[in-house]
Amino acid sequence: MTLRPRRFDLIVFDWDGTLFDSTALIVRCIQAACADIGAPVPDDAQAAYVIGLGLHDALRHAVPGLETSRYPELAQRYRHHYLAHQDDLVLFPGTLAMLQALKSRNHWLGVATGKGRRGLDDALHTAQLRGVFDGTRTADETASKPDPRMLLELMREFGAEPDRTLMIGDTTHDLQMAVNAGTPAVAVSYGAHEPDSFAPLQPLAVVHSTAELHAWLVEHA
Repeated sequence: MTLRPRRFDLIVFDWDGTLFDSTALIVRCIQAACADIGAPVPDDAQAAYVIGLGLHDALRHAVPGLETSRYPELAQRYRHHYLAHQDDLVLFPGTLAMLQALKSRNHWLGVATGKGRRGLDDALHTAQLRGVFDGTRTADETASKPDPRMLLELMREFGAEPDRTLMIGDTTHDLQMAVNAGTPAVAVSYGAHEPDSFAPLQPLAVVHSTAELHAWLVEHA
């Protein structure tokens, strides 16, 4: 990283589709869970759109016509399919080097994710990332995106101002959360949402690979 003054004290990452190459698996697991209980199966775009939301919010968006009493069953089947394959998932190439470079400049690093606490902790263990992040928030312990509470809590935890905090994510839910929290954001195009949807939320940049994100951070973070 460069020796120029630091622009951001706190850099917060989304998890699925931003650091972790899990979008395709999540889509397949949502679809398989719907098939298991005889619910309408969303297409790939519909299933991908809900990534980043808390699980129960995501399933309600993906299958809006389901009887309320059946969503717990749908969630259980989703977890069944996801847990069977979560150890197959990997970080996007270059992620560890990028995070280590940020740590070397003494940025605080955070995660704000729609995953539950158990799911994030399992993923951090799988990806050998325990101790890399200074603070994390999950959808089951605070409000789901795009509510700004995850970001607000992380900023409060580290005493970071909104203009000194950067949110990085792959969905409009991530970018809207940043808007709601008053923080700048960077979007990545290789996750769940199409990059054409990002412009109204005015991210500082849209990057197309982890290498491009790393390069942007070297120059601007």
